[in-house]
Amino acid sequence: MKQLSCLVSLSLALTLTPALSFADATSHRQQVETLFKLTQMEKKIQESVDNVIQLQLRQNPQLAQHQKTMQTFFDKHIGWGAMKDELAEMYLKRFSEEELEKINAFYITPAGQKVITVLPELVKERNQLAMQRLQNNIGELQKQISPEQPAR
Repeated sequence: MKQLSCLVSLSLALTLTPALSFADATSHRQQVETLFKLTQMEKKIQESVDNVIQLQLRQNPQLAQHQKTMQTFFDKHIGWGAMKDELAEMYLKRFSEEELEKINAFYITPAGQKVITVLPELVKERNQLAMQRLQNNIGELQKQISPEQPAR
């Protein structure tokens, strides 16, 4: 009887383990989906695609007649629909479900939402500051690497 009980318990454990794993995988994936919503990932991806297109058009104005075709191409290859699943896999590999729950708990707060809004602006300002400082001091580098100067 004890052997039968152990066998039934083992059988149940083996039967339920895949279901529990599936439930864990589903809830883990749901945490990634929540993070994407909270951080407005779809919108950011679309803005990125639009920026790539605008950059291409500024660099090659003759491409303006192909803007619709370019939009379709970029959406197909680097748009949200094309990248969402692979991005989700990246997050699933790097963050546990518990970590994602904590990240989402922060991003759902007013402070978290402010980070989402303000951080891109801060990065842009930081990049502009770095570029300005490089432009202001590029002469120093040019002097240091000029043929007249010995290599350091």
